[in-house]
This record gives sequence, C-alpha cells and structure tokens, in this order.
Amino acid sequence: MHDGIHVVAGECTTTFDGSRVREHEQRGQVLVVVKPDNTVLVHDADGYQPIAWLTRAETVTIDGTHLVASDGDQRLEVTIHDETASGRYPASAAGTPVGECPDCGDALVRVADAVVCTGCDARFGIPGDAEVLDTDCDCGHPRMGVERGRAFEVCVDRDCESMDEAVTEVFDREWDCPNCEGDLRILRRGGLLAGCEHYPDCDTGFAFPAGVVVGECDCGLPLFETAGGKRCLDATCEAWHTPEQAAPTNS
Repeated sequence: MHDGIHVVAGECTTTFDGSRVREHEQRGQVLVVVKPDNTVLVHDADGYQPIAWLTRAETVTIDGTHLVASDGDQRLEVTIHDETASGRYPASAAGTPVGECPDCGDALVRVADAVVCTGCDARFGIPGDAEVLDTDCDCGHPRMGVERGRAFEVCVDRDCESMDEAVTEVFDREWDCPNCEGDLRILRRGGLLAGCEHYPDCDTGFAFPAGVVVGECDCGLPLFETAGGKRCLDATCEAWHTPEQAAPTNS
C-alpha cells in the first residue's frame, strides 16, 4: 500500500500480461496513477477509460524508470522513457459533506457505508441505510438516524454511542424463540441478529431488518414495515407469505 496518490506523466511503454483479452504493449504520452489501494491506471489522451489498469494489485513497485504492479498471474509494467512530471499527492475518499471533523477541522463526508474525514484518518462505519442528520452529538461528530425495530438517533461514532446498545435496550428478550422456550437476544455476529439465548443448543437466529415494528405476524414473531414493504422478522416465514397476507391493500 502507498500513502496518497502517485502520479507520473511522460512517454511510456505499457505492457500487460496475464489476461488474453487484455494482453498488449502500447507506447505514448500517458498519465500513470497509483492509488493508495494499489490500483494502477494508465490514461492516454482519449476518453475516460484507461488503456491499462490493475485493480488493487498485491504489489506495486516503483523503481526509477520502471513501475511494476502484480496480482496473481497478472502483471502491469510501465517503462518511463521520458518523464514530464511526477509527484505524490494527498488523497481521501470523496463523498457528500456532512459536517466538520472535530479532531482536525477538515470536512466530514458520507460515503456508502461510512463517515470519513478528508484531512485525517477518522472513519466511522455506519449502516448503508442510515441517514446522517444535520444535528451533531456532544462529541462534535454527526448523529445518524437508523430504523431497527423503531427509529433511533445515535452518534456515528460507536465508541461514543452504540446503535447496538440502543437496539438491545429496547428489544433484547422482547420476543420468544419460535423453536424452543428461550428468549431472542440482540446479538452482533457480522450483522445485527435476533438470536436464541440457548445457542448453540438452539441455533435459531434472524437478521434484524431495516424497518420498524408495526405488529405481530401469525407465527408470533414481529412484523416490520421496511422500504420493500411489510415482512416478518423471519424472512422465510410461510405464515406471512400466504397470498392473503402478502397481497397489498387499499387501506
């Protein structure tokens, strides 16, 4: 991995091996971009698509007039004959501005599943369906709105305020396990789950939907209103998927 974006411009020969579709050797005035995640792009004067690339290479070596990126049996080599310019420049994720970083004062931006700072290493993972709000927490970071059984507002920094703890406080042991006499606990196992307290003797568990509880399914588990419509906590529930219950109503 390299810090920042490394850029080289000049007359170069680019060779790509390891893919019969993309094998080639090309020479010309190009711009070579090496991203922090070891993605290498070689651009010429035409269009938006690079003439050669290797995404998230295992290794990237820059040695004088040679750049070599390798990933398995794929190899991208750039020989620089006449360098016009080169340099290493700061880089960050780019996203929707959502506030100011309380640690360094630079912008906080929302990317797909995180709030990140454009000026320091601050990064806060958030659910993809969360809404970053205009209000700040007392710690200075933005707050987010997320629906997990009900609508919650918590800080994007889990060390400050935990969404899991908020959900647990409301819904832990709220429902019975449908397969034994245990309670469903709120657990974090990759994602947020409602899982039986008697695990591993009872391995019943359900992924917690993004939505709010609006009633009870005929099976006894809660019914959620989600972006895709109503559904049982158990996504495979046959009681909810009968034609009469699944059909939309005009009420």
